[in-house]
Amino acid sequence: MTSVPDSPVSITPLVSRALHRIRSTPPRIIASPPTQPRRAAVALIIRVVPSPTASLPPSSTNPPTLSEFFDLDWVNDPNARPEILFLRRDNPTADEVSLAQSRLRNTQEAHVAFPGGRMEPEDEGGLYTAMRQTWEEIGIDLAERQYTSVGQLDDREITTSLGKRLLMILSPFVFLQVTPHAPPPDPVPTTTLHWIPLTTLVSPFSAPKWSTVTVDAATRLAPKHSTALRLLVRVLIGSMEFPAILLDTSPPSSPIPDNKKHDILEKGIPSKSWSHPPSNLKLWGLSLGMMLDLMSYMIFPPPSKFSSTRDDNNPAPSPLSPVMQLPYQTDGEGLRMDVVAPSLASVFPRFSYPDVNFWIWVFGKRYREVVRGWEASVRAGGTNDRRINWSGSALSTFYAAIRKALVVVIVARALGILFGVAFAGWWIFGQ
Repeated sequence: MTSVPDSPVSITPLVSRALHRIRSTPPRIIASPPTQPRRAAVALIIRVVPSPTASLPPSSTNPPTLSEFFDLDWVNDPNARPEILFLRRDNPTADEVSLAQSRLRNTQEAHVAFPGGRMEPEDEGGLYTAMRQTWEEIGIDLAERQYTSVGQLDDREITTSLGKRLLMILSPFVFLQVTPHAPPPDPVPTTTLHWIPLTTLVSPFSAPKWSTVTVDAATRLAPKHSTALRLLVRVLIGSMEFPAILLDTSPPSSPIPDNKKHDILEKGIPSKSWSHPPSNLKLWGLSLGMMLDLMSYMIFPPPSKFSSTRDDNNPAPSPLSPVMQLPYQTDGEGLRMDVVAPSLASVFPRFSYPDVNFWIWVFGKRYREVVRGWEASVRAGGTNDRRINWSGSALSTFYAAIRKALVVVIVARALGILFGVAFAGWWIFGQ
């Protein structure tokens, strides 16, 4: 086990590396098909909290560039704390539920997400949408001098019905606060902000606290208003479990603004966002996938370190394992999802019935071929091969395997039920 050092170890160099790589790497842009033009955008906002003993420079009208920011003494102080902003919505809209993938049924759990939302027709593009939605929902103006736009992560497809129906295309944008302090946010009453230290997610000395989120499979497969069909699917297939990271449940990071205090104290207007948070804040689904994409930029080694002459029988340890420890990172045939695409580990569910998982593996040959091709591309230096949509292909083939597995399982269950009824009838009436 790795021992924890006495002196603080800063991950600021990892953050610097990630943001510089994001700025220099063109994102994979997914064009909206004519049949589904809906798009959305979110903002991943990072800041560095200065050490209490740091000597801060005087404020300047000219904000530093990205490189200049990470050369500042207070930023490189070992006690400086890089953080990333998450939010919790008490009453998400339908679009926000789509971005979150599903509502959590456990009231002691809450899904955290990034600020953002649906693109409107008058928006100039995804970047504008992310900035507008952030300002409208949490009162942070990303166009001010305290912030800089770093770049964009790869677009993501949001689907339903196990990948068969496209809901929208999601574009994640990364922003950095380049000043020690910024104007306080002003979130809407139903939104709570949580600044989470990045050391709780990326650290060689304390792995993230992994958990699961259980989702009723019937919500993905059966019509919303068909209670009988949903009950039947629930009995035959069970539930799905998605990986999740447990986040620190410290009090909300943002103080109550004066106008909110006036509403609460003087007018008696309740505000759930200032109440105690649920005992479990879980990062999962699309938000976890985008976070893992960001983390992979921090700690992936340069492509040259992937040797084309490596011994396949003794693969090198994953550079992500010590700091991420992904669940489900292999599928039994040596496929290292933490090497190839860590974010895919966050969107591949496991089912509560073992036979469903077995049949997914049986029908997953094409999926495994896609991942092997992706891994070969990564090890050959094509970590951002723009020609092939590896992630989209992996997801579509994986969900195709799920659909085939579910057909086999449902038919097998139906035959078993029919055989059981026939045998019971013979036993009762044939004796």
